Amino acid sequence: MSVIDEENDAGGRGPSPTPEPRGHGAGRGGRGRSRVAAAVSVVGELLITAGVLLSLFVVYSLWWTNVVANREAERDGAEVRESWAQGGPDAEEEKEYDAGDGVGFLHVPAMGGEVLIKKGTDTEELNKGVAGYYTKPVEATPPWEGDGNFSLAAHRDGHGAKFHNIHRIEKGDPIVVETEDTWYVYKVYATLPKTSKYNVEVLADVPEESGKKEEGKYITLTTCTPVFTSDYRYIVWGELVRTEAVDEQRTPPEELR
Repeated sequence: MSVIDEENDAGGRGPSPTPEPRGHGAGRGGRGRSRVAAAVSVVGELLITAGVLLSLFVVYSLWWTNVVANREAERDGAEVRESWAQGGPDAEEEKEYDAGDGVGFLHVPAMGGEVLIKKGTDTEELNKGVAGYYTKPVEATPPWEGDGNFSLAAHRDGHGAKFHNIHRIEKGDPIVVETEDTWYVYKVYATLPKTSKYNVEVLADVPEESGKKEEGKYITLTTCTPVFTSDYRYIVWGELVRTEAVDEQRTPPEELR
């Protein structure tokens, strides 16, 4: 006697439901679900791979390019200081700076560290972890050449990110340019947190947009903003307040002590 028969005899219950047969339709549904699951798995793996590659690219852009640029800038800066040591601050011959050589160092306590200054603001030059002074669309005027605007640019992220902390600069803060024989001490008098990247007026010899109307010795720092973009420009203006001769020990001015 089967189990079903025993249940019928003992409890008076009817026969147990017969399991639904697995026909051809159910098989096709199972195979379809398997294909969908496989497709989802492949898409998931591709997304994970894309995420890993994107993460590696971010690491490269924001970390490794900094490492490479800083190494190059440190090497070039050391060569500049070595050439100064050989010539000495009392050298009588007139300075002529080659376009590829560092012309000095920028010191901004609010941002920290020192930045090698070179001529030119092309991406290839700025990628070396330096601050470049403009030759176009407006030509900068270094302070040793007379009145004008010593306008500089540097990256805010990647490739040294020398102006990453530009937003920390406030009115009254010092900006110091160090050359072979002179410290040029500027005082920040205005900032412009956001302006068009096509606004070349901020680089003018007399930067009227900063509030100045008369000729003088100005300095302008420019970089991209917001962080991680190049949509706009962040501007800082300073005005020369004094100069100091470099002594044999290269004692920095009080603003840097």
